[in-house]
Amino acid sequence: MSSAMQGLISILDLETLERNLFRGRSPQTGWQRVFGGQVIAQALVAAHRTVDADRHVHSLHCYFMRPGDPAVPIIYEVDRIRDGNSFTTRRVVAIQHGHAIFSLSASFQIDEPGLEHQIEMPEDLPRPETLTSAKELIESFIDSVPESVRAYWERERPIEFKPVSLVHYTSREKLPPKQHIWIRTTGQVPDNRPLQAAVLAYLSDMTLLDTSLFAHGRAVFDEDLQVASLDHAMWFHRPNALDDWLLYTQDSPNASGARGFTRGAIYASDGTLVASMAQEGLIRLRG
Repeated sequence: MSSAMQGLISILDLETLERNLFRGRSPQTGWQRVFGGQVIAQALVAAHRTVDADRHVHSLHCYFMRPGDPAVPIIYEVDRIRDGNSFTTRRVVAIQHGHAIFSLSASFQIDEPGLEHQIEMPEDLPRPETLTSAKELIESFIDSVPESVRAYWERERPIEFKPVSLVHYTSREKLPPKQHIWIRTTGQVPDNRPLQAAVLAYLSDMTLLDTSLFAHGRAVFDEDLQVASLDHAMWFHRPNALDDWLLYTQDSPNASGARGFTRGAIYASDGTLVASMAQEGLIRLRG
């Protein structure tokens, strides 16, 4: 297991302060703000700590209100909204410096049988073992990219990426706002379903905003852009052990009002639909 993956598992092990009150920390990587996926995952862990073991998350909806400060802990306060016969609802507020920086609402359900169907995974895509990783691509021209971009890609991370297409990394061509990325964790996730859901929520926040910029030939690192996640929703369809490659398909139907909207779906390597998500992010032109 990579040290980055060990670090992710560690920061998802929240400290219990009091009933409904938890404390999380951030990895000290030198970034100015906390990664949004980390806050989603930690808030989900906090919510799950207050739910019966036979209930598992099936959806979450969250808002990012302020940038998180990685230098100080994040306090997660859980509101036990409802405990029903088959569904449980929780609301979590993340607090730093006396202010709410993030909120999450999540619903949990007992496992039940029922009708099943799913949209099929896109066909005829190259398998991950035949592709170049994003990190390997960036390393080939790392000396020609800005220091901020270089620092981002040189950092060890708990998730490995292999984009099906690399065009947007090497050009400013305006492209259809769609992408397919193979992703996997860089170490084994413990056999713990709530933790696996939290790791899936963590990685779901990656690359979505990038897709909404494809149509404009832009990138999240452009210095004249202010880019940040605004809200995020996720639906967990089927459990997954995260022990193999996953296909993350994304498309951006709209950008307007200084915001970009992107939809995503995560498939297991055998074509099983694991989760769906949607996100809107700030895409503001500076000056």
